[in-house]
Amino acid sequence: MTTKRRAPRQSDVARAAGVSQSAVSRVISGDTDTARIPEETRRRILDAISELGYVPNAAARNLRNKSNRLLGVHTFESVFPHARSDFYFEFLLGIEERAEEVGYDLVLFTSTGTRDGRRRIYRDGTNRLNLADGSVLLGVATNREELARLAAEDYPFVHIGRREVPGADIPCIVPDYADAAGAIVDTLARRGHRDIAYVREPFDQESYLDRRAGYEEAVRRLGLTDRSPGARGEPNLTEEWLDDLVAGPETAVVAESVRLAEELRTGLAARGATIPGDLSVAVLEGVWPGTSAVWDCLQVPRKQIGRLAIDALVAMVEDPAQRARSVLVPCEVVPGETVADPRTD
Repeated sequence: MTTKRRAPRQSDVARAAGVSQSAVSRVISGDTDTARIPEETRRRILDAISELGYVPNAAARNLRNKSNRLLGVHTFESVFPHARSDFYFEFLLGIEERAEEVGYDLVLFTSTGTRDGRRRIYRDGTNRLNLADGSVLLGVATNREELARLAAEDYPFVHIGRREVPGADIPCIVPDYADAAGAIVDTLARRGHRDIAYVREPFDQESYLDRRAGYEEAVRRLGLTDRSPGARGEPNLTEEWLDDLVAGPETAVVAESVRLAEELRTGLAARGATIPGDLSVAVLEGVWPGTSAVWDCLQVPRKQIGRLAIDALVAMVEDPAQRARSVLVPCEVVPGETVADPRTD
């Protein structure tokens, strides 16, 4: 199958000419006198444009210069009617608050009514987000082909959560799962835990890969021992491993989710073991109010991330010559009641 080559962008011209993207934008718009761009620099930019076959998107430029002061929010999964109890609620709250503060209205793109039930950005070849000056995208079931197409079209957008798309630079606001996972392992080591175990979900999205990278780096750095199936890449829990865990040298477990931590607690209780009396357990995600245990965990600053997404998007909309850079946002490690010093008997 032939892969369609993306159209060259202003950033490609800037790289080829060895200049800033804003200089390319000024040359294209004819603003060389005001910008005081030397003739030699202008010539390099024009040569790069010719060599790459770059064609300025005048329609997109005109639309951006005539801003509607309208920002889009596209969710790849449903967030209503259970949004208040949903993982995405605080993201949306931060998005709404910050958009109001900076004087932009919001429009929600839900992409309902597609035949296969999946939420799409493009319908009948048309980018529906063009109604807005730019959009914030969020959700697990991201369509990466559509992200690549948005990037190739120079449509201003920001994705909440890291997304890797071959051949495209996707601006993202990213929770720093790796650093938080490492901090949790550091906490266990400081309390004297040397033999630990890892329990993983059967998913390979970037957020889980980041957690695993942070955990593995900390285990190596601290010289800890992990012989668990999770450390070998095997997901979920098995009855055989629970038997081995209770009889083995491990004194602490790191679980990727509350679901796995709750399943672990049930399995340990069936074997006469308690948390944290026999095993300490920490969780690599936030804990919702009302859970049956007060887990030691990491907490994603979702509202702050929503606000940062709007700031990054507005910067792109108000200066089309600039592309947003991805931002890494620290996560908080929240103490609970499920980590203690290892037993000495």
